[in-house]
Amino acid sequence: MKLQVVLALDAGTTSVRTLAVSPSAEILTTSQQEFNQIYPKPGLIEHDPEEIWLAAANTLKEVSQRVAEMGHDVVCIGITNQRETSIIWDQDSGKPLHNAIVWQDRRTADRCQELLEQGYLNEIRHKTGLVLDPYFSASKFEWMINSSSVAPGMKFLLGTVDSWLIWKLTGGEVHATEPSNASRSMLFDLNQGKWSDSLCDVFSVPIDSLPEIHSTSGHFGSTLTDGPLGKKVPIRSAIGDQQSSLFGQACFKPGDTKNTYGTGSFMLTNIGKETPTINDGLITTVACKLDSKSPLTYAVEGSIFSTGATVQWLRDELGIINKSSELEQLALTSTDNGGVVIVPAFAGLGSPWWDADARGIITGLTRGVGKAELARATIESMAFQTRDVLESIKRNGMTTPEKLKVDGGASVMDLLMQFQADQLKIPVIRSSNKESTAMGAAYLAGLASDVWGSLEEIQNLWKGDDPFLPDFNNPLSEKLYENWLEAVSKSKN
Repeated sequence: MKLQVVLALDAGTTSVRTLAVSPSAEILTTSQQEFNQIYPKPGLIEHDPEEIWLAAANTLKEVSQRVAEMGHDVVCIGITNQRETSIIWDQDSGKPLHNAIVWQDRRTADRCQELLEQGYLNEIRHKTGLVLDPYFSASKFEWMINSSSVAPGMKFLLGTVDSWLIWKLTGGEVHATEPSNASRSMLFDLNQGKWSDSLCDVFSVPIDSLPEIHSTSGHFGSTLTDGPLGKKVPIRSAIGDQQSSLFGQACFKPGDTKNTYGTGSFMLTNIGKETPTINDGLITTVACKLDSKSPLTYAVEGSIFSTGATVQWLRDELGIINKSSELEQLALTSTDNGGVVIVPAFAGLGSPWWDADARGIITGLTRGVGKAELARATIESMAFQTRDVLESIKRNGMTTPEKLKVDGGASVMDLLMQFQADQLKIPVIRSSNKESTAMGAAYLAGLASDVWGSLEEIQNLWKGDDPFLPDFNNPLSEKLYENWLEAVSKSKN
């Protein structure tokens, strides 16, 4: 039977993947290609935009060929992407004018501090829902305009990875983004649903260099016949990776909450369609805009900078493990953390602390501490950081989630999931489909192409594993968290 297949292009922080998704939400085939992480100096992280594009083109071509060999039709593409990573390119030649500046990059911390001292925080908070932090795109755009090879009179374009890939896939015909990505820029007015003229002026970003803002699920042009798919295929969705995961986890109702354990961790709660109030410690973002007639749907987010990145540090810099998959087994060889707490503030602290100057520390080291204790402390740090976000939700008077849906690479660790449930004191449910991020982009594209007819149909496709239930009788949970908070305070000094 010939199927209508949706391709999901997932452009992450370390690799690009393409997945082929059937109408029954089955992943038929996948292809993945890593790209280089560039570290010019401490605190600076870059990517080569051409390398990202090549990885995207290669994986799209490979997956589309396999789908054709299966006898099925590719009917549309959905794109999801690392969000705040910023790119500048020459409109005429299509050549990048600088490496992409990655979301983790801290080079604009001084500029953000300068704007803070000039009194711009209030305007930025209330217009954008964000904090004044180098994490977001605006200061990156400003830096690239000032530091790139922008000749007088040159027409240049700015965008996040979604815009870059759309532009490349359409041969430069479409320069577009959508509200979930735009809302990560510090240039998007949450209330107006458009670029803010005044904030573009603050950051000296020409508004005509920014992409047009389309609906999340809609039409972003079509691929070229001489492109990686070899035919015209409509691009029917684009969405930031964390919002895509929220959608892929079928968190369609206010209060529905998910956490993704990736390079960083990102906890998002759907807060519905009412214009949101701004909450301390958390950021407010756009979840999606389903179509041109639908209002924006908003989410509250806790952004955690280093979770999977900490595992990579253990593997690549310390050599404690050879593969990330070894972490849990190593941790299980010790019954506790040996008194060790790791605060992985390699790129400062995100939610709810928002301290760009904080640095990673290890406390509680004794001679008896070994690899196993460091492994366990790393796993625990992931759960503690998520609890920090939940505690901030409580402090802001928001409804505590009844359960937490989880996905991402680290969610495969039962040890982490149980520890997370114990810390949060709510059930933790791992999605049976481990590709929630890609599935969100696929569902949104498929909705625009009538592969799926409604949110209810998608809701019925979602399945979860058996929940991890909290142990309310564990006397150590609160003490461990107190030790964590003490260590966090030391990382900020």
